[in-house]
Amino acid sequence: MSIKVLVVDDSALIREVLGRMLTRDGDIDVVGTAVDPIDAREKIKALDPDVVTLDIEMPNMNGLAFLEKLMRLRPTPVVMVSTLTKKGASETLLALELGAVDFVAKPSAEFSGGLDAFGAGLRDKIRAAAKSDVRGRAVSRAEVPHVNKSPLKTAAAPEGALIAIGASTGGVEAIRAVLSELPADCPPVVIAQHMPAGFTGRFAARLDELCALKVVEAEDRMPLLPGHAYVARGDFHLRVEKSSGQLKCRLAQDSLESGHRPSVDVLFESVAKTVGAMAVGAILTGMGRDGARGLKLMRDAGAYTVGQSQASALVYGMPRVAFEEGAVVEQAPVEQIAAKLANALVRLKSAA
Repeated sequence: MSIKVLVVDDSALIREVLGRMLTRDGDIDVVGTAVDPIDAREKIKALDPDVVTLDIEMPNMNGLAFLEKLMRLRPTPVVMVSTLTKKGASETLLALELGAVDFVAKPSAEFSGGLDAFGAGLRDKIRAAAKSDVRGRAVSRAEVPHVNKSPLKTAAAPEGALIAIGASTGGVEAIRAVLSELPADCPPVVIAQHMPAGFTGRFAARLDELCALKVVEAEDRMPLLPGHAYVARGDFHLRVEKSSGQLKCRLAQDSLESGHRPSVDVLFESVAKTVGAMAVGAILTGMGRDGARGLKLMRDAGAYTVGQSQASALVYGMPRVAFEEGAVVEQAPVEQIAAKLANALVRLKSAA
């Protein structure tokens, strides 16, 4: 069965380019296109697509307003097609909070050399969206999350402890759910979320608004401090190293790992090597297998590891592979993961 897609964009050129790219492998069928949300509403009713691609800037109704109505009235997997601007990044993150499964950065004139890679990434995201559990988890997300005033209380973790988190599709919301429960005095947190350059800075800033922790985009050689979380910069691998007795971020643009940069495997492998049993790790929702190998190395080094459970994962891909390969000590719903990590840190403290 092919995946039925409706492409919604006011640009005829973009509709044509996306349609051509989506149908290239034969497993995706563009059943229709729409020029604005009014047009899209009628076509969704008539064509019942499996996935919708949605532009944000459109005539007659903003794409975000349409997305909010769609997720409330007829939950459907949506992949946003976003512009690579600061405003575009902020709106894209809001779209993910409202229930969009994922996003791609809209190809521009200078993108020509990478159109094949763009198309392959788009098709992968459509396939993941088609498998996502949007309908099963249909709750209104019109209310954007607020700062959690009462995160978990936990005994101070031992010196040198570290929390590592990896995610992909659906991870923006899953990471927020975990981070907003962590207290301001918890050990440093390092995060690899599959996200292109230009979006991770806004993602870190958004998390910083919603969490007790100070959340920043990682910079090379930045010291890892308690009460801080560090988001891997888009298009850079994030590793943890120790120099002069201090844990630090290291950024590098070496080759893609598990098809990604940043890669969860790269981050987790560095944590296993540098922090060992003093680390705790979580692998959250996402497509593919990135992170399973690195998390297994963390577990083998004595770290506590947890995977997001199938029922709470938007896409149960990365956590499933990690579970099947023996990389996780246990699985848990996303709303319990922060507590599991905090309890593991308390155990570390009492054992120290």
